[in-house]
Amino acid sequence: MTAESIAVPGWRHIYSGKVRDLYVPEDGADLSGSSFSDTAEIRAGAVMVVASDRISAFDHVLPTLIPDKGKILTQMSAWWFEQLADIPNHVLTLDVPEQVAGRAMICKSLSMFPVECIARGYLTGSGLKEYQAHGTLWGRPLPEGLADGSRLETPVFTPTGKAEVGEHDEPISIEQVNEAVGQAMGDRLHELTLQIYTTAERIAREQGIILADTKVEFGLDSYRGEVTLGDEVLTPDSSRFWDGAQWEPGRPQASFDKQFVRDWLTSPESGWDRQGPPPELPGDVVEMTRGRYVEAFERLTGTEFTP
Repeated sequence: MTAESIAVPGWRHIYSGKVRDLYVPEDGADLSGSSFSDTAEIRAGAVMVVASDRISAFDHVLPTLIPDKGKILTQMSAWWFEQLADIPNHVLTLDVPEQVAGRAMICKSLSMFPVECIARGYLTGSGLKEYQAHGTLWGRPLPEGLADGSRLETPVFTPTGKAEVGEHDEPISIEQVNEAVGQAMGDRLHELTLQIYTTAERIAREQGIILADTKVEFGLDSYRGEVTLGDEVLTPDSSRFWDGAQWEPGRPQASFDKQFVRDWLTSPESGWDRQGPPPELPGDVVEMTRGRYVEAFERLTGTEFTP
C-alpha cells in the first residue's frame, strides 16, 4: 500500500514521509459526514495522517511492505493517546474516509517543534555506544558496570534534531533545544517527554513488556495556544519494546519491533552494504515482523487486532 496512490474524495495529498502521508481537505469539500466538521478546529485547519505499510531501516524506506503495519500503528497510537488523556494530543477523530479506514486519523494541524524528544529508561543502541566510549549518556555521567539492556536509575531525556527523509537524526544537547525553542518551552518538552515515558513504562511493564525508550514529537496548537502531542506515539516504530520475561542485561533483548528487519539487512544473506538501494525482504522476515507488531498491540491493549 502506498498512500500517495490512494485517491481520497475531499482530501488532497500534500506530503509523504518515511511511513506516513499527509492529506488536507480540498477547497470547498463537503465534509459534513465527519464528526468534527462543525467544530472550530476544522476552521483553524486539519490534516489527515495516513499510516502506510512501508517500513524504514537505517534511514532508508525499504521496497517491501509489511501487511497491516499502518493499521497496527494507527490503532496502537489511538490506544496510547487514550491512556495519556491528561496530555493534549492532536487527534480530532478516527472517523475517516473508507479508503483509509483503520489506518488514518484526522488531526489538528500543528506547528511542530524542530526536536525529536526521546526518553531512555534502559541503556542500548546509540546510548550504549556513547556509554562504552565515554561513560556518559548525552553527556550525563552514568555509573560504572552497566551493560547492553541495563535499566537506568532514572529515565534520561536525549533529544535529537529532525533530519530530512533519508538523512539521520543527530543528537543535540538540552542547551541546543533551549536555543531552538526557548528556555521555558525546552523545559516543557523535557518535562512532558519524561512524563509520557514514565506513565507508558509502567503500563507496559504491567503487561510484561519493557519500554526501553521512546520518541515523541510535539507541536503548538495555534487555535488553543498549547503544547500538543502529535505524530504517532509509543508504537514499535517509535519505541523499543522488549519481552519482560526474557530481559537479561548484557545481551540483545527479545523485541517487539523491526529488529528482524535490521538483523537481516546487516546479515551476509542480504548482500547489502548500506550504500545503495536496500533489497527486498524475504517472506519469512516480513511474516515475523508483522507477527511481532501484532503481538505488541495485543499484549499492550488486551484486545485482538482486527485488520
